[in-house]
Amino acid sequence: MQINMQLKISQLLSFFFFFFFSFVLLLHPYLAETTNEHEEEEVRRSQFPDGFLFGTSTSAYQIEGAYLEDGKSLNNWDVFTHIPGNIKNNDNGDIADDHYHQFLEDIELMQSLGVNAYRFSISWSRILPRGRFGEVNTRGITFYNNLIDNLLLRGIEPFLTIHHNDIPQELEDRYGSWLSPLMQEDFVYFAEICFKSFGHKIKYWTTLNEPNLFADMAYIRGRYPPGHCSPPFGNCSSGNSDVEPLVAMHNMILAHAKAVKLYRQNFQSKQGGLISIVANAMMYEAFRENEDDRKAVSRALAFQVAWMLDPIVYGDYPPEMRHYLGSTLPRFSQEEISIVKESIDLIAINHYTTLYAKDCINSACIPGSDRPVKGFVYTTGERDGVLIGDPTANPDFFVVPRGMEKLINYVKERYNNMPMIVTENGFAPAPQQKQQDQQDLLQDSERINFHRSYLAALAKAIRITEMELMFVGILCGA
Repeated sequence: MQINMQLKISQLLSFFFFFFFSFVLLLHPYLAETTNEHEEEEVRRSQFPDGFLFGTSTSAYQIEGAYLEDGKSLNNWDVFTHIPGNIKNNDNGDIADDHYHQFLEDIELMQSLGVNAYRFSISWSRILPRGRFGEVNTRGITFYNNLIDNLLLRGIEPFLTIHHNDIPQELEDRYGSWLSPLMQEDFVYFAEICFKSFGHKIKYWTTLNEPNLFADMAYIRGRYPPGHCSPPFGNCSSGNSDVEPLVAMHNMILAHAKAVKLYRQNFQSKQGGLISIVANAMMYEAFRENEDDRKAVSRALAFQVAWMLDPIVYGDYPPEMRHYLGSTLPRFSQEEISIVKESIDLIAINHYTTLYAKDCINSACIPGSDRPVKGFVYTTGERDGVLIGDPTANPDFFVVPRGMEKLINYVKERYNNMPMIVTENGFAPAPQQKQQDQQDLLQDSERINFHRSYLAALAKAIRITEMELMFVGILCGA
């Protein structure tokens, strides 16, 4: 029975990307293994601020299943994954981890790990099957209230993400979802339903998860729904990879800001919560130690991290993007600037890996990297035949603990030491490294080592920079 339960822990959140947070730090004081910097460092709970939370992180589509039960409608991922060839092995989330039916058991497993926070997202199509064009699905509201109530009963703080990539398919069919400003109105309507339904129990909100990554994957590479792209990035049936991601991102930022304005005006004082938006945030190092590649690192960070954070902190896109994209990059009106600027209570970032950045202005690069929309930067995890860190299941993710410390420092300096939370961080073993027997699977040593080293780097960043890394801490995906 114990083995089966432990296997369930390992399998529970594994659909597509997400895994439970390793409980290393919470249960035992371990000695961190040698990192890439050849340092040994002990990681203890006392190295983190009082009230620092350690938790798990998931998204609705990746775990819930029950894709057409209790009034839920088709969402964009339901449609996209059922098109043959879009997903490896034609997998889909129809059942996933069956969290919709097994959430009570899942909460028990979370409690057994010792975590004290859980970040999850709301399925838009489970709450509003037709967006603002239809009725609220009360059965969906009931499910999430039951989830939240049982989390609180077990002493686990719920972190609610309003939107994690999945939208009612009707909004895509009606007006092209995030390519239309109409989507802002739909999102604010959805957010208001969530504030009214769950806000008296939720103290930590994020509006959208990784809009910068979604804009890239959905509208540059065409790997997320609606699957838009253009050469040289891909050969989708529709799309413009040089323009559409900028438009979609603009609408997502404005949707976030308008939802935050609504929350602050009508709910925050009564409910007492904090609200933010989550940025996908890789770290970068120069491919070669020359000025061109060092500038490429700055551009890579601006075109990924600052693309999202600069507007919501300072009210406009990074100057690096304005310089290279010119009039292609949308502009905020003066009224929009007043709404967008300072539209977060804390900075939230997802960090998994570090890559090398190579300049493509003065050097030849592969097609795509030499485009303004990518900042004229080529990124890679390999230099002179040597990987930047140990490989993982994602070919673009490598184990580079020092990147955590460097990224925290970058965000601290660029945004004047705002309170910060790491909302995702995690590991999945590379295919050739996957354990073959049950005992190896239960030991899960590679994931334990990953979290050891990244937590050591995080603790070091807190200690050296004396930064305000919030009283919330690290939530984990993979």
